[in-house]
Amino acid sequence: MQNKMIKKAPIGVFDSGYGGLTVLSELRKAMPDNDFIYLGDNARAPYGTRSFDVVYEYTLQAVKTLFDQGCHLVILACNTASAKALRTIQQNDLPKIAPEKRVLGVIRPCAEMIDEFSTTKHIGVLGTVGTVISESYVLEIEKLHPHIVVSQEACPMWVPLVEDNEFNTPGGEFFIRQSLESLLSKDSALDALILGCTHYPILIEQIRKFVPNTVRVIAQGEIVAKKLVDYLRRHPDMADRCSKNGIKMYYTTENPRSFEEKASLFLDEKVVAEQIQLS
Repeated sequence: MQNKMIKKAPIGVFDSGYGGLTVLSELRKAMPDNDFIYLGDNARAPYGTRSFDVVYEYTLQAVKTLFDQGCHLVILACNTASAKALRTIQQNDLPKIAPEKRVLGVIRPCAEMIDEFSTTKHIGVLGTVGTVISESYVLEIEKLHPHIVVSQEACPMWVPLVEDNEFNTPGGEFFIRQSLESLLSKDSALDALILGCTHYPILIEQIRKFVPNTVRVIAQGEIVAKKLVDYLRRHPDMADRCSKNGIKMYYTTENPRSFEEKASLFLDEKVVAEQIQLS
């Protein structure tokens, strides 16, 4: 009876900027009937170089805002937020502010499945400075697959290359090649690379130019979508709380016209966004 009284609502998807749109795109493919609210904290992006405390504060504000919009389930489609804020929000904040709601990240799903993608069991992680310093991928993979060897590379130039649409230029390709060569030099047995930032799938064609054909390049969106479908199958009460009208809504903390223009790079379709304040 109680479940019937709960108002159905969209699934919230949060990112510090635009990268989470690559995850949203895969979620929509896997769950076309579901409603989604995307929230980008573009005014304060990027999060990759910010401290743990600041990322936690900003992420919690975003989660509360999506809860205020009615969301029962929020996906942190941001590796930095998943690395620096997710565990604290799950363990400390949700029990106090919304014990019946859930917040999930993008690192755990990839860590769970990485064993399927590697034959040599030597994998690489490409991420922001914040994600790499947190060692979240290393720790999660070690916990689940202690036999896997993980090497990491921070790529501080990659997000600006995507957001400034400079990744197809000679200068852009220089920075992409430089980071990849650095990572590959750390372990000659690498046969799988996790794109540990949701911006990076936009660079996938350039990345493939500079890695051997024997190395598999893994984008997160499809994995996160597959895992979310499975999560909702295993948690039917949460699935029942998610509305299904095929609606997509977009919020940004920056100028909505700017967001709409750049979002088309990630979604290949016209979007209409509204500005929202986080506090």
